[in-house]
Amino acid sequence: MNNYMLYSDQDGSYVSMMEGIRRKTLVHGESTVLCKFQLDKNTTLPLHSHPHEQTGFLLSGKLLFTIDGDEREVSAGDSWCIRPDVEHGAQVVEDTVVIEVFSPVREDYL
Repeated sequence: MNNYMLYSDQDGSYVSMMEGIRRKTLVHGESTVLCKFQLDKNTTLPLHSHPHEQTGFLLSGKLLFTIDGDEREVSAGDSWCIRPDVEHGAQVVEDTVVIEVFSPVREDYL
């Protein structure tokens, strides 16, 4: 692996994770992976958990998160960090674009 990785937003394409949710893996290192998500209004991301810490920043749109049983609305400029193995999901209130970092690397996103 090189000592660095650069990515242009023109590179790559989105992968459909489920109807209304698309992911583009941007860059990754030995312990983190950076992804961009496009989420369509009225889509529900079902409750789930994974062994990765998940840190995110909402670029545009609005989500209603359910995290560890608590509901929180987030909008453009808001950020979060969800610890590993914590159950979470979201209702997409508006068309939304999110940037998220996962650690350790999600091999399934490479």
